[in-house]
Amino acid sequence: MVWTGTWVAERLGVELIGDEELPALLGLALRRNPKRAHLLVSSVLGKHVPQRPSVVYGSGLGLGLRVRELLGAEEAGRAVVLGYAETATALGHAVADGLGTAPYLHSTRRPVPGVATAGGFEESHSHATSHLLLPEDPALLAGEGPLVLVDDEFSTGNTVLNTIRGLHERYPRERYVVVALVDMRGPADRDRLTAFAAEIGARVDLLTLAAGTVGLPEGVLEKGQELVARYEPAPGAAPAPRTRGGSTAVAAPVRADLGWPAGVPDGGRHGFTPGHRARLEAALPAMTRALTEALAPGTGRAPGAAPRDLPGGARPRVLVLGFEELMYAPLRLAGALEDAGLDVRYSTTTRSPVLAVDDPGYAIRTRLVFPAHDDPADGPGERYAYNVAGGGYDAVVAVVDSTADTPGLHAPEGLLAQLAAHIPHVVLAVVPSYAPGTTAAPAATGGRRAPEATEKADVIEEVIATEDIEAAEATEEAEAAEEAEATEAFGTIETFGTVEAPERSSMLPEPLRGPAFSSYAPEEVGWLLQDLSDVELEAPTEEREEAIQRGGAHYAESLPVEYQPSDRYQELYRSALESSAARIAHAVGVVTETVLAERSGRPVLVSLARAGTPVGVLMRRWARHRHGLDLPHYAVSIVRGRGIDANALRWLAAHHDPADVVFVDGWTGKGAITRELAAALRESEEFAGFDPEIAVLADPGSCVRTYGTREDFLIPSACLNSTVSGLISRTVLRSDLVGPDDFHGAKFYRDLAGADVSVAFLDAVEARFDEVADTVDTDVKELLATDRTPTWEGWAAVERISEEQGIHDVNLVKPGVGETTRVLLRRVPWKILARRGAGADLAHVRLLAEQRGVPVEEVDDLPYTCVGLIHPQYTRGATGADGKAVVSR
Repeated sequence: MVWTGTWVAERLGVELIGDEELPALLGLALRRNPKRAHLLVSSVLGKHVPQRPSVVYGSGLGLGLRVRELLGAEEAGRAVVLGYAETATALGHAVADGLGTAPYLHSTRRPVPGVATAGGFEESHSHATSHLLLPEDPALLAGEGPLVLVDDEFSTGNTVLNTIRGLHERYPRERYVVVALVDMRGPADRDRLTAFAAEIGARVDLLTLAAGTVGLPEGVLEKGQELVARYEPAPGAAPAPRTRGGSTAVAAPVRADLGWPAGVPDGGRHGFTPGHRARLEAALPAMTRALTEALAPGTGRAPGAAPRDLPGGARPRVLVLGFEELMYAPLRLAGALEDAGLDVRYSTTTRSPVLAVDDPGYAIRTRLVFPAHDDPADGPGERYAYNVAGGGYDAVVAVVDSTADTPGLHAPEGLLAQLAAHIPHVVLAVVPSYAPGTTAAPAATGGRRAPEATEKADVIEEVIATEDIEAAEATEEAEAAEEAEATEAFGTIETFGTVEAPERSSMLPEPLRGPAFSSYAPEEVGWLLQDLSDVELEAPTEEREEAIQRGGAHYAESLPVEYQPSDRYQELYRSALESSAARIAHAVGVVTETVLAERSGRPVLVSLARAGTPVGVLMRRWARHRHGLDLPHYAVSIVRGRGIDANALRWLAAHHDPADVVFVDGWTGKGAITRELAAALRESEEFAGFDPEIAVLADPGSCVRTYGTREDFLIPSACLNSTVSGLISRTVLRSDLVGPDDFHGAKFYRDLAGADVSVAFLDAVEARFDEVADTVDTDVKELLATDRTPTWEGWAAVERISEEQGIHDVNLVKPGVGETTRVLLRRVPWKILARRGAGADLAHVRLLAEQRGVPVEEVDDLPYTCVGLIHPQYTRGATGADGKAVVSR
């Protein structure tokens, strides 16, 4: 295969020297630019060269994971990512995704009315030099955590270094990480980075895929200009239309209604949070379906059908074409189409003028030229799409933001017409442009900046950086122009009021998602919780029990030390999962089908963390597996005696119809949580729209109408704690940690990743879905025709047991296999009552009881398989020197 830099190397003597990976990552082309002759053309960036979206996104995501490993989880949790327009906007997004918890901002060349400039810089070698920083939150770049700066290539390093210098003077921090696909600096530039880090007293790390240098002979700029003049086609010329079938007919574009999620920015121009990413990912399946419907005529598909080959066996090829800085949204859409089975490539339009030469040894084979169509601030001009014509595409999805959906886009010489001349089927997808407003100045300030706003404005004046030494030594006239630009921006602030950070105390955050919080995939569940992973909350079980029973503490104010099962116990878990996976799959199917039959529209699953969450994920998987439905799923906290998290309900009400919400739990015991939820919703008119009915996998207590089974059998997810629940702790509610405007808290036990079986549990059950599908259909029909009114048989049994055993407190009686397991794992057990003749379902209970010295008494007339009793008179002396519980009196 010919290297795509051969043509330039042979004619100009340009050399690529360095790591052996470089030729696979970079080709060469010639710029139409008087400042620099050559252009390094990335094959994995998705800008000039169409590439598989999985390769483009994977390159940035992998770099982000390396940054996270370099920083460590704690520092990564405080990091902010800054990308550079236009080429590195999606790359920076992907790096931020790899970090998991980092907010993201990229520079822009598009001023947005009403949004204050929080910095800017010049890129002197570029075709369009001015960059702006326009964060919605002006304090975004002012933190002390690591700043990660992302560009497609690190050539001289001046842009990045001068950006760091400007920010560091006002808000010094200890660490910076520079990320690029390739490091192409020479020795002098490498030494300069070392000296710069020492000068500012900070650590500056560099992460890239490969490193090397470009060897440039003397006179290369002049020779390059001569070649451009020789090979440049006549103005407006474009390659002849080429399609697979040879047809040159032009069809009208089809517009696809994406259904873009409200409130999610189109990119990082004003900031993009992990919560935004999670909401985007949750919406991707529906948007993918909309695109596949619109693509159907061009990909040989009927609407809703699976991909199939074109006549003659050719595989349909689709190009997803982004728009200048709008790279991330089309990249994620392209990736979703690729995951759906289409043969997809991804690239974007660009401002960059590059010579096109149709030679296999040249990186830019073809060029489409069209007028700018987004009313750019620097006036009208040409824009380009490279390597699109002649690419053999059967369809193209052009993704633009609404600002760019103008008559110019649809004009006879516009982008859509250019695409239609070369590709048989053109689809237009428009993403709403996100433009945050400004906050009016408080009357008390008379329109003047408050002190904290003045401090932020000072930063704006100081973060004007330059690309290289030439730009740093700009003329007085250029400096005056920059000052005038900054003054104009500040005048906007003075006129329209202070631009302040959002009121975080009154704004609920987006749900937490994996991999930053939990080991579940991000689309599986969004946790409406706050992350308390860095807080020491664990206490020995005996100390917790004493404090709880004496009334000095609530059980939700601390956490038990996570139980680490023995090899023998883990083997019991694995055996239980193997033997009961089909039984669980059947219960999952029954409860899910019941919910779908009785809830019109699109149910929103809301599991009660944490026992309900694996069940919620399995219900979501069943709906997708059997019906192609992607049901939203969130996890919320409910605490006995204190109710459900009201802020979580407010978030749900703001994002979904409360009537669509279905609460999900693992199992019922005596129905305490069922009563807790009903009371919480009944007592507040604010939440009257939510249905208090809970859907559970198992309802041995006959406490709910919607269930998968009423048998009391072993659900393996009850055998373990966080390691089967996404590595998430039980929820925490403590006044010094959870304020009135906060979600309840929980911890993510990242250190237990080696023992995590959360996803394996889900996969084992899902693997049995097809096996049980027919019986589920039959049983659901019968179930829907029966009287499912709760009898509360379990509650009556608990009251009876409490009195018969002399406990006189129903809270210390935990009925059912699941609750008994919890007693043995997390509380101080007194004794276990087992139904006479119970077999394999109690193997793990008997083992745990043996390990803790807890007696197991077989009894008759027990409506449950077993019942766990918590020690009724607990003190520190309730365990002997050997750590075992004393015999009850």
